[in-house]
Amino acid sequence: MLLIVVRILYAFICAGAAAAMVQPQSNPPSIVAEYPFPAFIVMMLITQSATLIDVLFPRKRLDLISAIYFGLLIGVLLAYLLTLALRPIIADDFEPLIVGTTLIILPYICITLLLQTKDDFRFVIPYVEFAREIKGGRPLVVDSSSLIDGRIADIMDTHILETQLIVPDFVLKEVQDIADSSDKLRRTRGRRGLDVLTKLQQNPKVDVRMHEVKDQETSAGLTVDQRIVALAKVLGGRVVTNDFNLNKVASVQGVEVINLNDVANALRPRYIPGEQLRIRVMREGESIGQGVGYLDDGTMVVCEQAGALLGKEIDVTVTSVLQNSAGRMIFGRMASQSVPVRQ
Repeated sequence: MLLIVVRILYAFICAGAAAAMVQPQSNPPSIVAEYPFPAFIVMMLITQSATLIDVLFPRKRLDLISAIYFGLLIGVLLAYLLTLALRPIIADDFEPLIVGTTLIILPYICITLLLQTKDDFRFVIPYVEFAREIKGGRPLVVDSSSLIDGRIADIMDTHILETQLIVPDFVLKEVQDIADSSDKLRRTRGRRGLDVLTKLQQNPKVDVRMHEVKDQETSAGLTVDQRIVALAKVLGGRVVTNDFNLNKVASVQGVEVINLNDVANALRPRYIPGEQLRIRVMREGESIGQGVGYLDDGTMVVCEQAGALLGKEIDVTVTSVLQNSAGRMIFGRMASQSVPVRQ
C-alpha cells in the first residue's frame, strides 16, 4: 500500500514539474514553447517509464543493483583519470575519440568485474551486499520433518544457536495438511509439528519468522524440498532437516545443511570396541542368533548369540560401531562374564 502511495505522489510531482517547464515564464526551448501540450506528454512518458520498469521488475536484487551502480561510478572515474593522464601525449584531434572510448570500455569492465566477483570480495567492497542484520548470522530454513521431529525446539532451548529460524509458508501448509490427514498416525505427527512451531514462537529467546514466498507461480512445478533449497539460496541461509533426501539435494546444490540426526549422533556417548554395556534384548535380529536391544538414547545394539534371551538383560562387549546420518548402530557379542538376569 505504501509503495502505491509513493508511486502516485511521484506521478503528481512529475506532472507538476513538467507543467512548470512548459510555461512561458520558465523560458523553455523554442520547440517546447511552440508545442507545450505534446512536450508535456513526452516528459510525462519519460518520467513514468521509471515507474513502468519498477512495476515490470518487482523482484530486485540489491547486490546486483549496487554492483552496476558502483561499477559505472568507478568506470567513469577511471576514464576521467585516464584521459587526464593521456592528455599531454595525445593530439587534440584524438582527444574526443579517446574520451568516448574510455567512457564506454572502462564502465563495462568495472560492472562485469563486480558482477563476477561480488561474492569473493565482499570484504573489499562491503556495499555490494546490503544484508539485513540477522541475529546470530545466517538464517536457518526449517523443513516439515524437523518440526515434526521436535528436537529443533530442544536445541533452541539450550541457547547454543542464536540464529533466526525461517519457516516458509509452503512448509507450514505441508504440516497443516499432515495434521488434517485422515490417517491417525500422520494426523498425530502433523499436530506435533504445529505444537513444536508454537513452542518455538513462544520462546522469547528464539527468533522465528514466517516467510511468505511471493512467486508461487514460478515454483508451481517444484517439490517442497526443491523450494526449500531455492529459498535457502536466496536468503543465503542453511537448511535444518532430518530428511536424508533433502540433505543430499541441498548438498549437491551447494547449500549447507544442519542434519538433526548428525547433531544427535555427535552428542551421544562414544563407544569404542572393547567397552561393555548392558542392554535388554527386545527382539531377534535379522541374522540367525542375533538379539537386538536399545540404549536409553535409542541407539540400536545388535548382539550375536543373544536371540534366545528375549526379555533378559545381558552385558555386551562392543565389537564395532556403524554411524551415518540415519543414526548409529552398535554391534557386539555377549561378554564372557555376562550372566542373564531373570525378570
